[in-house]
Amino acid sequence: MTDIKIRKKNEVYLTVTADPHIQHELSDYFTFDVPGAKFMPQYRSKYWDGKIRLFSIATGEIYVGLLDKVISWAKKSNYSIEFENNKFYGTPFEENEHVSHEGIKDYMTRISKHKPRDYQIDAVYDALRYNRKLLISPTASGKSLMIYSIVRYFAERDQKILLVVPTTSLVEQMFKDFQDYGWNAEDFCHRIYSGREKTNEHPVVITTWQSIYKLPRTFYEHFDVVIGDEAHQFKSKSLIGIMSKLDNTKYRFGFTGTLDGSQTHKWVLEGLFGPSYKVTQTKELIEKGHLSKLQIKVLLLKHSEHQFNEYEEEIQYIIGHEKRNKFIKNLALDLKGNTLVLFNRVETHGVPIYNLINNSASKDRKIFFVYGGVDAEEREKVREITEKENNTIIVASYGTFSTGVNIKNLHNVIFASPSKSRIRNLQSIGRVLRKGDNKSKAILYDIADDITYRSKKNYTLNHLIERIKIYNEENFNYEVLQINFKE
Repeated sequence: MTDIKIRKKNEVYLTVTADPHIQHELSDYFTFDVPGAKFMPQYRSKYWDGKIRLFSIATGEIYVGLLDKVISWAKKSNYSIEFENNKFYGTPFEENEHVSHEGIKDYMTRISKHKPRDYQIDAVYDALRYNRKLLISPTASGKSLMIYSIVRYFAERDQKILLVVPTTSLVEQMFKDFQDYGWNAEDFCHRIYSGREKTNEHPVVITTWQSIYKLPRTFYEHFDVVIGDEAHQFKSKSLIGIMSKLDNTKYRFGFTGTLDGSQTHKWVLEGLFGPSYKVTQTKELIEKGHLSKLQIKVLLLKHSEHQFNEYEEEIQYIIGHEKRNKFIKNLALDLKGNTLVLFNRVETHGVPIYNLINNSASKDRKIFFVYGGVDAEEREKVREITEKENNTIIVASYGTFSTGVNIKNLHNVIFASPSKSRIRNLQSIGRVLRKGDNKSKAILYDIADDITYRSKKNYTLNHLIERIKIYNEENFNYEVLQINFKE
């Protein structure tokens, strides 16, 4: 007698039938603690136990993308499996036998003005061969060319494609990239973000997730393919809701530069898109000359001792520190080349820094301020102007410029606000790594604050320690320079 029976409910969920004790074992295996749960209101109010369960005992459902992990677990546990109502369930995923590596290489070369790199060909081949994939490829590795290749492949086969990105800037940038590769995107692609018509009549729809997550299931039912760019953001309920409404969409591809390091995050994304595939690494791209050489200068500001009872109290002290903000202003104005200054809070930090820089800069120097309130067209203009200049300063929020914005002619990045987010830090570093015509080196200035009280490290100094761990893991070249900020 078979221990476990697996049936495909739709393109989102499998249904697993087994004795209750096996289901409980399976549930335990696919249950994880959510990082940082203890700080969340639902946990504090005891509405939630801080765990995420990827297998539901109540419904017997689990994401299709986790099938290979279910099979692996069953084998280790010596449970037998039977696949119902699906011819391809003898293997974890259906293989597309019509796809060959040589064919994909020829195809990618034909459809683009830009010659594809070997790792891009390998990634597109693997994705098209297995129909579902989570492709992990660092910033500036040419994700848009890989996405374009997949979009064109399915568009030429009369399949409808939904391409979901996190920001309006990325909608416009993706559209322009498609045109740059040599496609008449205007005829094939419809862009959706605030103020634009929410239709799905074109072969390709490029949209922000915010624009469509409330739309009814009828909007989604005609799509054959879904592609999620910056897929690490697909863990929110809204994005999971979008993926769940696409229950007839067979072909699923997620792209991300980095994951947050937690198994929970990785398995949720693999559940939605399919098994992960590591395309390449930043270090390899730098060594092969595809990216600029990176130098990180950690500028550790040594303050007088100060005791903070809460994180917010320390943040207010840092962003309101007049000497610190002037230090950032002087650094930005003294650097040669185009510089991006990244901040967290618009009114209390971004505005003062922008005003300091703008009021002190020479009249012929272009200074830009970019945050959530600046529309997509204006951000795109900033990007285009910076590509042609060699001495601009962009003061931008992490939310608008840390993810996906492609500026090849960017020489310096300044972290003006502290952050410990692995994803945000790596995405932000990616902004400065792209190679330009007159650029082979990039510098990150990571501004940190040592406000140790007696032997107790301050909150944001601990954040720096987390960033340095990332720099070590990625084999980035960095140095720590102490600067006396004591009163």
